[in-house]
Amino acid sequence: MTVASTGKAFEAAGDIGGDGTPIDVEAISSRTNTVLGLRMDTTTRAAMDQQVPAIAGHLNLLLREDLGADNDSEVRELLREGTKLVDLTSRPNPETPTFGTYLYLRNVALLTRRLLWIYAERNGLDAP
Repeated sequence: MTVASTGKAFEAAGDIGGDGTPIDVEAISSRTNTVLGLRMDTTTRAAMDQQVPAIAGHLNLLLREDLGADNDSEVRELLREGTKLVDLTSRPNPETPTFGTYLYLRNVALLTRRLLWIYAERNGLDAP
């Protein structure tokens, strides 16, 4: 298990997230790899649709963490972008073209990776 240091005490990175939900660095990293490995020419819309809730959920978990936004304008901008992406009105729906769903997945996965890297750095973890 990966261990995160909060400075005062040690917490297992998989134990508690900002809202009590586990942050599993390896699982999130694996999911982003899966999503980014999808190819538009060989992936069905149904396969893409299956990925949306999980990858958006991982992004949402990271948005709830203290990633240093108070002191870093770049992190604040990433959090704003993430908040827009997880909004239900921004997510693909049945009327969204397949390419739109593909782009949404890639955008969420890339942002999730960036925030996961920040999370790992702030908690003294190995980079995902």
